[in-house]
Amino acid sequence: MAPKIVSLVTGGSSGIGKAAALALSKAGCAVFEVSRSGSDFDNIRHINGDVTDPIAMKCAVETVVKAEGRLDILVCCAGFGISGAAEFTEHSAAARQLDVNYMGVVNAVTAALPIMRAQGSGRIVAVSSVAGEIAIPFQAHYSASKAAIIAYVNALRGEVRPFGITLTSVLPGDTRTGFTSARKKSSAGDEIYSGRITRSVSRMERDEQNGVSPDKVGSVIAKAALKRRVPPEIGVGADYKLFLLLNRILPRSLVSRLIYKIYG
Repeated sequence: MAPKIVSLVTGGSSGIGKAAALALSKAGCAVFEVSRSGSDFDNIRHINGDVTDPIAMKCAVETVVKAEGRLDILVCCAGFGISGAAEFTEHSAAARQLDVNYMGVVNAVTAALPIMRAQGSGRIVAVSSVAGEIAIPFQAHYSASKAAIIAYVNALRGEVRPFGITLTSVLPGDTRTGFTSARKKSSAGDEIYSGRITRSVSRMERDEQNGVSPDKVGSVIAKAALKRRVPPEIGVGADYKLFLLLNRILPRSLVSRLIYKIYG
């Protein structure tokens, strides 16, 4: 019998991360999830840890390797969102957004790379967002954090290819999860922006609550983690794949005007 594929999911106690962990478990993987709170569930083993802490991520990887002897797949799902006018966003809030969403990926990947390099194989899947390519007004720092993930993954692909390690970014669009209610919102300056902050974020939240299920995104992540070859970026859903394609082929000024009409 072939040994189980061993995977670690960050942010795996809820939302897209939990759906990805369940999909990997259903596919026959040994699955660990690391998050700040949670417990074991459905054959998935929980590890307490904060992605913003490099030592915690190193300990999480060591826990997996001690239990299973290897780490084949790392899925980076941990994250949250803030919204508001970029002009009025406090520095601490913007820094926290980048620390969790972007540096959280960096910390987990940095912990996993030595193990995967020694094995001569590994797959890393980082969850970005359509907003990482099509930036959204009044979610500038969130969009920037997701764009940073895409750039990091694409650069790292070229660095670690000789070691048999492959990476991809998964770009979901609107998804029905607790992410919406957990968003840190600021309406500072809304009167200056003629109420556009509130209207834009309300539109986004309606779209999210009418979006795809986290199970669908989790399934895409699991397939990306397990297939033999993966592209640099994977959109989720036909609509968002089309949006990403149009963003890449249409003039940037036209895309900007369209996004302004929807969210600006």
